Amino acid sequence: MLSICIFCGSSAGRNSTYIGAAAKLGRLLAEKNLNLVYGGGNIGLMGEIAQGVINHGGKAIGVIPQFLVEKELVYHKLTEVHVVDSMHERKAKMAELADAFIALPGGFGTLEETVEVLTWAQLGLHRKPIGLLNIEGYYNYLNDFFDHMVAEGFLLREYKDMLLIQEDPAAMLEILTTFELPNVDKWGNLN
Repeated sequence: MLSICIFCGSSAGRNSTYIGAAAKLGRLLAEKNLNLVYGGGNIGLMGEIAQGVINHGGKAIGVIPQFLVEKELVYHKLTEVHVVDSMHERKAKMAELADAFIALPGGFGTLEETVEVLTWAQLGLHRKPIGLLNIEGYYNYLNDFFDHMVAEGFLLREYKDMLLIQEDPAAMLEILTTFELPNVDKWGNLN
């Protein structure tokens, strides 16, 4: 495993623990020689994790659409920057460059990115590990909702179990580097 794609907020959130966890994860990525792939931003948790990687000698790869570059939101100390035309191209490029995914707290964009890579795994389009860094229980309600989807018959337990949930950045990296997605066949499991 060489590169971890991080989905996270362009906001810092109201709890300072989110910033601390992003900085810690950035430091750990650098220490473990794991490249950061992320949305290329310089603000919020996005900026914090990139700064953590760069400040500790790691490699940070940003993928950012042109319209955000024009708003001067790109982190200028990045090791590598890919400027793309759209948000769709951004997600595809980040997924192409990544060997695994971690979602930190964020908003609609973070949720959409995370669910999309989960869907791609469910459909067999990739076999890359996907984790939620559940800082201060941020993702508890989402995890409960996924359990509700299973209970109501809209999601198989095997698909829900593809999502790794940890509260500590070090524990998340440890499980991501050893976890293998189960062999699930979306089309073979239809009722």
